Amino acid sequence: MDNNKVMIVGTGNVGASIAYAITQQRTAVNEVVLTDIVAKDAEGEAMDLNDALAVAPSYVKIWNGTYKDAHDCDIVVIAAGAPQKPGESRLHNLRKNANILQGMIQQIMASGFNGIFLVVTNPVDVMAYFTMKFSGLPSEKVIGSGTLLDSARLQKRIAEYLNINPKSVHAYQVGEHGDSEVTLWSLADAGGAKISEMLPRETLKGISDYVRNEAYDIIEKKGATQYGIATCAVQIINSILNDELRVLPVSSLDSFTDTYYGWPTVVGREGVVRRLDVKLSEKENIDLQKSINVLSKAIKSVKM
Repeated sequence: MDNNKVMIVGTGNVGASIAYAITQQRTAVNEVVLTDIVAKDAEGEAMDLNDALAVAPSYVKIWNGTYKDAHDCDIVVIAAGAPQKPGESRLHNLRKNANILQGMIQQIMASGFNGIFLVVTNPVDVMAYFTMKFSGLPSEKVIGSGTLLDSARLQKRIAEYLNINPKSVHAYQVGEHGDSEVTLWSLADAGGAKISEMLPRETLKGISDYVRNEAYDIIEKKGATQYGIATCAVQIINSILNDELRVLPVSSLDSFTDTYYGWPTVVGREGVVRRLDVKLSEKENIDLQKSINVLSKAIKSVKM
């Protein structure tokens, strides 16, 4: 396709923040189409975003449209769905959002769309799995935002303890973007020094707990999370459009277990280039399998 055209479906907190994040950095994106079940909301967001373009770092064409406009898009971002409420797990939203998703995907595919889906709607791993099923596209063309945000939170928290820049921390959360996610302490390092040897065990546990629960804390305080996930989504978009071949812990298909979950994945112009073969500790393997089981059960619970 190579139009560098992106459609964002859903202009609530997350969808609008993704569009805003695109305008506030230099990206390969040339055009953004906003669409929402409430058409005037998408129109209003497009108007508001266009007002920023004269002083934004780069120029991007932004307008509101319909699912039919997906036909020549390179990426369609799914950010629509019922929001997570205070005290609700991401899996609580499952049945509601699966029904919403099916109708959207059918209309997008009817437009002739043959690009890449980037799924952000929660529960993101299950939504990515159903996006693949509903669209009929090969799995490499369906990516979920996965545990990229969780891994960013992990990097930030570790960096606070070590008093270094978060970009110098290499660490991953994997598995479900949710309560069963797993910290890969066996692989976490800063400048080649193992984090597990730099911080005591109780601190490592505290960091893992913090990362797992931070979203609940933010939702309790302000009602939604938006800026972190929006910035992560744009990183994935950039890696696709620029063919950066960046390793990101996105949600991709594990064909062995037939589930999507966050895992170090090479992301480029074709979508998922490959999943890395990462060696885990015995405990990490057991915890990851538990997380996969949670997702597998969730997938089977949805009768479409």
